[in-house]
Amino acid sequence: MSSRKPVSGPLTGIKILDLTRLLPGPLATQMLADMGAEVIKIEDPKAPDYTKFMPPHYHDVGISYLALNRSKKSLNINLSHPEGKQIFFNLIQSADIVVESFRPGVLAKMGIDYESAKAVKEDIIYVSVTGYGQTGPYKSKAGHDINYLGFAGVLGISGSKDAPSKSGVQIADIAGGSYPTVIGCLSALLARNTTGKGQLVDVAMVDCSLPFMSFYMGEALNTGKVYHREEHPLAGAVPNYNIYPCKDGKWVALGSLEPKFWMGFCALVNKPEWGARMMDPKLKDDLKEFFQTKDRDEWVQMAAAADICLTPILEIDELENEVHHQERNNFVTMEHSVYGAFKGINQPIKFSATPAVPSWAPPLTGEDNVGILQDLGYDNAQIEALKKNGVVI
Repeated sequence: MSSRKPVSGPLTGIKILDLTRLLPGPLATQMLADMGAEVIKIEDPKAPDYTKFMPPHYHDVGISYLALNRSKKSLNINLSHPEGKQIFFNLIQSADIVVESFRPGVLAKMGIDYESAKAVKEDIIYVSVTGYGQTGPYKSKAGHDINYLGFAGVLGISGSKDAPSKSGVQIADIAGGSYPTVIGCLSALLARNTTGKGQLVDVAMVDCSLPFMSFYMGEALNTGKVYHREEHPLAGAVPNYNIYPCKDGKWVALGSLEPKFWMGFCALVNKPEWGARMMDPKLKDDLKEFFQTKDRDEWVQMAAAADICLTPILEIDELENEVHHQERNNFVTMEHSVYGAFKGINQPIKFSATPAVPSWAPPLTGEDNVGILQDLGYDNAQIEALKKNGVVI
């Protein structure tokens, strides 16, 4: 059986070898796979993707794995075995990009690093996503999202005056890791089309989290002005750009940052005397008390026809059935022959001419072993020998 391939999307015809694990890399390669790239998730049985085993589980498979690995093929090979390494280099010959997330130096020890691959295919592209990058004194340090956000100053500006606050989602991993990895892949492909050369792309989540601080650092670097928590207008300093609890315990987000939106809000709630107080921190207490006079959805309905940037803060269990998300098809259900239906977040970017849609459900470990090897020219006897020798698991 020949290995399955995506049939639509702007990246149809691009082949990516995915050596990543956990969150930043797998989410990036899933997006690329949804866009039509042929993504082969390669796992060494000695170093598999941990998310397969991390709870909670869905029919014995980690939900985190299922959420990040659709539209990919799975190849499970022993990369420490010479024949396993040869399979990898055979794949390199027809691949465009390798995406990896190991600490610097690990792939070199394994003999499958960029320089080794470049000797096989000169224009191959490697995109390496790490916490601190391929160079610098911290390049080998371990870390997670909370560490990268702290090191980039994001946590230092977030929270109340009393203490920093943690983010409820992995901002550095996704916005500082996954998305820059996608950008790096596409930019390197474009450069190769122009120059004919591949390259190593260094994506460091700390570096890619620093742009979150652009407003703050723009002033700090050039004027010496340093903002602390709750001092910047976008970090809780002003009443017209803030969050407020409602009567039912739910919350709204008020984003009336520009005067036209703020004046519209004041008119809607019949509080014209608040018009001149949009930058008055003391008004926050009045607004907090005011919003607690109605339930969240009452405020949302009241503001529905007004152009004032007032929206609900939705809870997780409200997202799937929210009318805008439904209209935009922001969630998708995939079917697998073993574990059945699995719901997830859909490909977020819409293409008018080359629609990007998920191709198939996340694969089980090694589900595409036979098809991939057949595409490389291995016959059934050779494949059985590879299995017997522990090269293909």
